[in-house]
Amino acid sequence: MTIRFRTGFLRAAARLSLTAALVVPSAAPAADAIRVIDPWARATVPGQKVGGVYMEIISPRDARLTGVASPVAGAAEVHSMTIDGGTMRMRAVKALDLPAGRPVKLAPGGYHVMLFDLKKPLVTGEKVLLTLLIEEAGKRTRKIAVTAIVRSGDQ
Repeated sequence: MTIRFRTGFLRAAARLSLTAALVVPSAAPAADAIRVIDPWARATVPGQKVGGVYMEIISPRDARLTGVASPVAGAAEVHSMTIDGGTMRMRAVKALDLPAGRPVKLAPGGYHVMLFDLKKPLVTGEKVLLTLLIEEAGKRTRKIAVTAIVRSGDQ
């Protein structure tokens, strides 16, 4: 009886340890992970059909942001914004370079994600789900899930 108890106890302890090792995520981010820092979307007013999303992206290797999608919009694109002769110009970009180890900011007044045909207003405090398409090594495309918090103004 004592042997059976010890064997059963040791098996249960081993199972529990293995389960904990598989379930508890690592506290440190993986060295090869693309990091998306402080993603946020600007709040919109009722009836507004476009919105903007901003963030900082750091890739450990040279990569390119080649696309974006969101269930809150009919379409989403990466855009650049420039001032040309006093006129603001926004243009879709085919891809945004992400140089290895260098932060790339998507911010008001520069590169950003444009959301078109919004399905509902973006309300302060709500979350906006996005999928970033990132091309690595010239061929492989990774999908990165991002949750942006809706804020008012240029916060």
